Amino acid sequence: MSVRLADWLRRPNRLWGASIAAKLVLGYGLLGTMSIAVVSVVFYTGTIGVLDQNLDGKIVAQAQRLLKRASVTGHADLIEEVRRQLADGIDSDREIFQLLDSEGNTLAGNLGSWPQADGETETNPRAQMLSADVVRDGHLKPARLYLRPLAGGGMLIVGRDLSEQEAVRTLIWDALLAGAGVSLLLTVAGALLFRRTIENKLGEIRGTAARIEAGDLSHRIAISGDDEFARLNRDINRMLDRIELLMEGIRHVSNAIAHDLRTPLSRIRSRLDDALRHEPSVERLSGASHDAIDDIDDLIRLFERLLQIAEVESGMRTRMFERLDLGRVVADIGEMYEASAEDDNITLTVDAPASLYVDGDRNLLASAIASLLENAFKYAGPGSVVRVRAGLHHGMASIAVIDNGPGIPPEELDKVTQRFYRLDKSRHLPGNGLGLSIVAATATSHGGRLALEDNAPGLVARLVLPQAGS
Repeated sequence: MSVRLADWLRRPNRLWGASIAAKLVLGYGLLGTMSIAVVSVVFYTGTIGVLDQNLDGKIVAQAQRLLKRASVTGHADLIEEVRRQLADGIDSDREIFQLLDSEGNTLAGNLGSWPQADGETETNPRAQMLSADVVRDGHLKPARLYLRPLAGGGMLIVGRDLSEQEAVRTLIWDALLAGAGVSLLLTVAGALLFRRTIENKLGEIRGTAARIEAGDLSHRIAISGDDEFARLNRDINRMLDRIELLMEGIRHVSNAIAHDLRTPLSRIRSRLDDALRHEPSVERLSGASHDAIDDIDDLIRLFERLLQIAEVESGMRTRMFERLDLGRVVADIGEMYEASAEDDNITLTVDAPASLYVDGDRNLLASAIASLLENAFKYAGPGSVVRVRAGLHHGMASIAVIDNGPGIPPEELDKVTQRFYRLDKSRHLPGNGLGLSIVAATATSHGGRLALEDNAPGLVARLVLPQAGS
């Protein structure tokens, strides 16, 4: 039995310690209870408290009027006035008057018993306001009394029967307790409903996380309404879309790397094996070694480009940004590729106005422009026209490489910037599908983007960057 009790006591501790919803319920419950207590105190003070103050004021004022009459005409008229007050029938069931002589004997009044005053002396009479039970009409009743010693001896007692006021006080307390109970129940019910709502919302998120952890990356959180949880769910779903896209990219990259590595490695092995199978000679071994070195150099360049993409995406190069004249960078790259274009029978024109400033890494931007030109030369082919333009595009700095070659099918435009994605599925053309990936990563690291558009015929590859200071 003691083990069960200990387990039962530990269970709430685990519940309240682990659940933020439970903590919110407890917090709102305490806040609601405190609010009800404060409202009750304010309401009680504003009703019974005010009534008590008004009653004390009326009692003292009435006693002062009687004492003023006595100071003019003497005790005899005071006795007659007390008797007249008791006989006039106005509030006679609530008014209390008692006039005593110096020996404590009753001269006039309607009390059978009354409390004794404390602290007054003959030379220093002191008035008192107190609440006490008195005997009136043979019954013990609560009363509010003002005891006023008289000069020369005696005492005047003026008061009010509190029976009705006590009934009102009891009624108000009952109403406050009932209202507090109902309010507390509603507060607890609302807090529990709030807790259940939060747990349901969080349960959907946790369920989605569990399914994704199990490998189902396609699952998403259901969205309803436009509250904070709905906006959070949208953000999480967008994050999951991005993660799924990245995971798909990783799978694609893994397959592409395996394919791109297998071919040169197989070729290296085949050549070395062929050299060993035949009679060894310096010429044969030298040729096999050179061919193997060339293939290994291709693999090294492949990994260098992958490392370049990782470096750009990590943001490490942003610390090397400086103010650049983009037109000058484009002009330099265009001049460098003029000979290559002429050798390939390609017409290259460069339009690069000066004073087009951006903040960036000169080497990265130059490498990106060179990659776009190399792609244009490779896919447009001999006899084509390639134009390079630098200028403004919708308020941003732009470098556009335009060719009149075969272009890219519209359904492939969003895919060609993926790593190792190649339009040449058979991989007969040289390359590894990383050129546009590096350009896109460079544009993103500079706060811009790479836009690919159909030139009909040909392709427009536009590198859009924010202007310096914008």
